[in-house]
Amino acid sequence: MAIGNRLKIAICGKSGLVGSKIEEFFNPQHNEIVGLKVREDSTIESIAEQLDKCDVLINLSGTTILARWSDAYKKKLRSSRIDTTKKLVDAIKICKEKPKLFLSASAVGIYESNIVQDDNSQKYDDDFLSALCLEWEAEAKKAQPLGVRVVQMRFGVILAKDGGAMSKILPPFRMGVGGKLGDGKQMVSWIHIEDLLRAIAFIIKTPAITDSVNFTSPHPLSNIEQTKILGKVLKRPTFFCVPAFLIKLIFGGGASVILDSKEVYPSKLLEHGFEFHYEKFEDALREIVR
Repeated sequence: MAIGNRLKIAICGKSGLVGSKIEEFFNPQHNEIVGLKVREDSTIESIAEQLDKCDVLINLSGTTILARWSDAYKKKLRSSRIDTTKKLVDAIKICKEKPKLFLSASAVGIYESNIVQDDNSQKYDDDFLSALCLEWEAEAKKAQPLGVRVVQMRFGVILAKDGGAMSKILPPFRMGVGGKLGDGKQMVSWIHIEDLLRAIAFIIKTPAITDSVNFTSPHPLSNIEQTKILGKVLKRPTFFCVPAFLIKLIFGGGASVILDSKEVYPSKLLEHGFEFHYEKFEDALREIVR
């Protein structure tokens, strides 16, 4: 399944930042892109019909994680990921011609905080987000016995011009009221959207890559370092600070996404010869604000 051959790619969650960018990335190569909508009332048969003869299925389903986690919102986070993935796997089971590759989203939030992690690590956090990711990945893995190559894409913070984390980070810094979050010591694992898209293309043409893959730059950095670089690139002061208690007040349990320290390395991509265009945060930031 080499890139260069025309591919039929089904994307569940095509309207989001990553889904829309995947479509933009693969369209010029004359691939066929199918936007797959999986709703509560979608039948397994109707999903299978759209999936039939697809080369690649990309699952990006899921309500945004960066929000206040009420009990009701946690249920939404779970159902939008687990239930959708379960339906996709059930649809794969009845496909006449199954997808060859199933790329399913996950997150570095799966890992235990405050320790160095790579793709081979199995030290997971004991919290809601980690449990959610583990269950999400377990559902996707059920496609493996069906003869489908499964890759769980563990995304770090995604940096892009139009949307994602940068749409929330940049405005306060541009106004001169940016600063560190909490004590600023937490490590941030991130990836530029262009490298994310290139990594997907790389995995499609590298059959040896299976199971979980960290979609992160080889150079994670602390929130303090990130803050300094933002100030330098944007030529703005960075002496403001958002205290941890205020972040917890705003986001509840969701504050862990901002305050937990995740130092994660993309060992599998590097071992297979993938080259990042944006290894350093400053280079990625300059491209985004250019």
